[in-house]
Amino acid sequence: MSYARIDPNDREALIAVLREIAGRAGVAIMAVYGGDIEVRRKDDASPVTDADQAAEDVILAALAQITPGIPTVAEEAMAAGAEPDVSGGRFWLIDPLDGTKEFIKRNGDFTVNIALIENGQPAAGVVHAPVLKSTWSGADGRATFAKDGAQPIAISARAIPAGGATVIASRRHGSGPELDAFLAQYNIKDRITAGSSLKFCRIAQGEADLYPRFGRTMEWDTAAAHAVLRAAGGEVVRAGDATPLTYGKPGFENPHFIARGKTEASI
Repeated sequence: MSYARIDPNDREALIAVLREIAGRAGVAIMAVYGGDIEVRRKDDASPVTDADQAAEDVILAALAQITPGIPTVAEEAMAAGAEPDVSGGRFWLIDPLDGTKEFIKRNGDFTVNIALIENGQPAAGVVHAPVLKSTWSGADGRATFAKDGAQPIAISARAIPAGGATVIASRRHGSGPELDAFLAQYNIKDRITAGSSLKFCRIAQGEADLYPRFGRTMEWDTAAAHAVLRAAGGEVVRAGDATPLTYGKPGFENPHFIARGKTEASI
């Protein structure tokens, strides 16, 4: 499929095309999901499947058409040693299949993540969940959600309710002393789990309040959903000093972080 070139500053047009690209990547993923899943191991021992590569191929080919000249940092390309120069300040961050372990287990909690980074921050992003037939997007203070191909609707993060916070955690990293110490600062009403970048999206929709992550993540794991949450009025900060999480760091590895909805200062 061919795409016309797009001005990345035209956020409305950009987001519309990114939703379409993410949907096409989801179709490529589901073609593998419905058959036998062959699992291989990368150098870091993390799993990879044909679906990861098929989705990445779709996304990279499309981005090269709509924004030629903007470098792309993509998980599978990086694993193969293709690290672009992002010193210009604007680049794409791609996770073609976030939640490969969830994909292998066939529980549906995996996503396609596409984010545009500008000056260290996620300026625009789309998260697509193929099994859930759901897509979240965010840019320039406007976050949306669409299901089953319906027209996108506006979403917004919330402040922690008076009755207590809902904490959302990873299915695999949902406990530990650092997490317990952090949560001791809050009145916790409920704790729920989700896979992949869906945790950020639940906060962006006002269905949860806090996602503390005290474990290893890479920038492509978080950027697209961070863009959605940021546009919905939430934020992602470093766990140590509460400064904003930034992108384009050496090695593209994140520190521990806290994703949260609206704070007192942002209401």
